[in-house]
This record gives sequence, structure tokens and C-alpha cells, in this order.
Amino acid sequence: MATTLCSRAVQKLGWLPCTQSVRHGSKSVTRHRKPVHFLKQKLMALTQYIPPQPAVSERCIIPPSKQVQEESGLTRLLKREVEALFRDNKMVAVFQNNAVTAEDMLQLKHRLMKHGIAVKFYPNQVARSYLSDSKYSNLLPLFIGQNILLVSREPKVKEMLQTLRTMPHIILLGACVEDALLSRQGVLNYSKLPSLAVIQGEVVGGLSLMTSQTASLLQHHPLQLSRLLQQYVKQQSEGDGGETEGAEAQ
Repeated sequence: MATTLCSRAVQKLGWLPCTQSVRHGSKSVTRHRKPVHFLKQKLMALTQYIPPQPAVSERCIIPPSKQVQEESGLTRLLKREVEALFRDNKMVAVFQNNAVTAEDMLQLKHRLMKHGIAVKFYPNQVARSYLSDSKYSNLLPLFIGQNILLVSREPKVKEMLQTLRTMPHIILLGACVEDALLSRQGVLNYSKLPSLAVIQGEVVGGLSLMTSQTASLLQHHPLQLSRLLQQYVKQQSEGDGGETEGAEAQ
């Protein structure tokens, strides 16, 4: 009804809508998924993985508590030895052991003992457990692999390096000298420093020179004044003697 009314109204106005035929190019889908063969379905059903069911329900299983591993008595003893090692010695050097034979190690211990340097071996786990909570924690990266500790009550760095010059299998990694952490280059630079006695002599000589210069500066003006006064008195005495002789001659 509405279409008829609209067509009549358009005819009365003298305008006809243009018609255009549109042909869609879509094709009907003729490809379908091929059904799986019956035997293949059986094989897939037989080989499907079925996870095993737990014998006890998960709600009945109590999660295991975290067990804290306690240190053994030997570990605690070695840890106390490492603590005393860093506390009582002024030099603790860390070296890497590259397959040194037992005979060479025995000879090295004998040569180092002449200079009062001892050779110590500790497990890395024990050393790292102590160093992690101490002020020497920066030494932790050095304790990897087979390590040797050379310790002495006095910082005998020069003697230690001279003794190890013939042992290329032992490599210096770092050291703690008088509570100062030094790298390999730092230890080499420390060994080139003069001895403490020489430094003390130089300091005493410098101080004595400064005191002598100060004393000479303080005594310079009084001495000069005394010389001037002596010269003045001499001149006065000579003048008085000349006047006396002139009076007698008159």
C-alpha cells in the first residue's frame, strides 16, 4: 500500500528513480572439511594421553615445610679460624691455584716460612659465608675455584712477590693489606714503596730540617742586634780613647 502511494506521488511529480541492476560476484562455498577416517578416530582415541590420578587428594597433602640447613661443627670451626685470620694478620693475599704439585707446594711453604708468611687452605663456602657479613665483602668475587691464602702478621708484600716469581702456576688475584683492599695492580704498586724505616727516616730528617731553619730564623735578628751593639760599643770606646789622648797632648 505504501509502495503504491509512493509510486503515484512520484508519477505526479514527473520524476522516476533510476534503476540499476547489481550482480554480486560471490560464489557459494563448495569446499568442506573432510571428515576424519573412522580408523584414524579410533587410533587417536586409543593414543590420547590420560594423566594419572594422584593416589591421595591434593587437599589432603600437607605442603612440605622449608627445612633450614644448619651448619656443621666443622664449618663453624673453620669460620672462626677465617675470622681470626683476618683479625690477627695485616696481610691476607688471595691466589689462584692452577694445578700445583704437592712437591712444589711443599717447597713454596718452606720458602715463605722464612719470611714469616703462612699458606692456608679453606673451602670457598666457608670463606664466602664469613666475608658476606664482614667489611671485607668486596673480596667475595675472588673466591671462585681453587684458592690459596698467604697470610702474615706484617705486610711483607715485597718478599711474597719475590718468592712467588718462580711459581707461574700461582696467580695473584687480590689482597687485604692493613685493612685496605687492593687489586693485583694495587699489590704490585704497594710492593714498590720504600720500607717503613726509610720513610720514618725521611720524615724525621724533614722535621729536623724545618726545626733547624725555624731556630736559625728566630736567632737571626737577636744575633744581628748583638753584633750591631758590639760594633757601636767598640766605636764609642775608640772615640773616647782618641779624645783622652788629645786632651793629654794639650
